[in-house]
Amino acid sequence: MTRLWKPTKREFLYKAAWVAGAAASGALPLSSALAAKYPDRNIKVVIPTREGGGADRNFRAFSGIWKEYLKTSFEPGFFPGASGRVGYEVYMGKREADCYNLIFGNMGPELLNWVVKPPQSFKVEDYLYFGRVDTDPGCVFAGKKSPFNSIDDIVAEGKKRKLNVGTSRMAHPASVGILALGEHTGAQFNLIPLSGGKNTVAGAVTGEVDFSVLTSGTVAAKRKLVKTFLVFDDKNKLGERLDNAPTMNDHFGTKLPPLLSSRAFGIHKAAVDNYPDRFEILQNTFKEVFDDPKFKAAVLKARGNWEYVNYGGPAECAEYSKNIIEIGEQFKPLLSGNR
Repeated sequence: MTRLWKPTKREFLYKAAWVAGAAASGALPLSSALAAKYPDRNIKVVIPTREGGGADRNFRAFSGIWKEYLKTSFEPGFFPGASGRVGYEVYMGKREADCYNLIFGNMGPELLNWVVKPPQSFKVEDYLYFGRVDTDPGCVFAGKKSPFNSIDDIVAEGKKRKLNVGTSRMAHPASVGILALGEHTGAQFNLIPLSGGKNTVAGAVTGEVDFSVLTSGTVAAKRKLVKTFLVFDDKNKLGERLDNAPTMNDHFGTKLPPLLSSRAFGIHKAAVDNYPDRFEILQNTFKEVFDDPKFKAAVLKARGNWEYVNYGGPAECAEYSKNIIEIGEQFKPLLSGNR
């Protein structure tokens, strides 16, 4: 077995002195010299949702492995409120743009939120997502005791009366999906924001609402309590874990694009511009996590869905952002209540 080289103390000090001297003489760019020390302290991460939810689960599973490659720890801070706005206001307004501060958000709902109501204290272009962890499609579900047994039952009842639909937040890919279904079929749906995935599941289980829409990964984890009727994707990748529910396009003959939530790490644009070497380290180590078998084990231990995990770098995140914003603009009147 090949052993990794480990420098002696003398070799380490010699290399450190060379880096410092090279930087001072101009032989090595100062940014490269600084990157050689990066990171030399913990990285703080703003999470704009409650502790214990899907974002928290994904963050802990991922960062628990990422820290081994980045050689530092991650300190999460949870800032729920106003459909994620509070967390972004904290991150953009109170966190330094130095690559030691990141945000871990849900690109779908949070970008849709900016479509409905743009941020006031910063521009959406002032930050960017660079590390996608997963893509999680929305779905339609109800509690086990619900009188509904299929999506056709829901549509038929929705043509007789307006049904109350629980959702974690108004601007959400799954919210877009159910409103689009209403437009296509003539069924009437009234969205009720229940603030978070747990509350949205609970609303369906207790009958507080007629049924709910949410990311399907969260619903699959509660499959003993709920039944799933429809998935807003090209394919039901979880099969029996989502009751083999059909996709909207297959069942209704629509051409709706996949309506996906996607958890991803974001960063200040200024940090990328001012510390490109640090940002490169973040990107490279982030990508390495996906090939580590310990990451898959961590996802499964957290009762996550490995089928939804997939790497996305800055380009993939930018493409996702562009598409979800376009979808948001298309359905903005529905999400804003201006029908």
